[in-house]
Amino acid sequence: MRIVLDTNILLVSISSQSEYRWLFDSMLDENFTLCVTTDILIEYEEILSRHMGRELASTILQIIENAPNVVFITRYFAWNLIASDPDDNKFVDCAIAGNAKYVVTHDRHFKVLKTIDFPRVAVLDAVSLKKELGK
Repeated sequence: MRIVLDTNILLVSISSQSEYRWLFDSMLDENFTLCVTTDILIEYEEILSRHMGRELASTILQIIENAPNVVFITRYFAWNLIASDPDDNKFVDCAIAGNAKYVVTHDRHFKVLKTIDFPRVAVLDAVSLKKELGK
């Protein structure tokens, strides 16, 4: 299954003390395919550096970039489906271009996608993904 992780989900899944650590471990165990773009990796690095320091952010990025279950997607079209926070569109565009089954997020701005018939982009929170993965 292909998914796109919003930065807020990645951030809360890294700590070994987090209730969402299962998600990062699932990525490492290749339980899903993670779709990313250059823009997404840049945001991951920026936010992880801010919250966890540059060294840890660099390590996490290296893990992601070298994982066999990570697919680098080239976005050829900007759908601009999220008007309330245009920065979130990078995740939606990646999901569409990468044929991802879900965008996984806790961000309320993605709720607008439920009202859009085309292109269809399914959104899950981490708890729902856990059920989907049978964890």
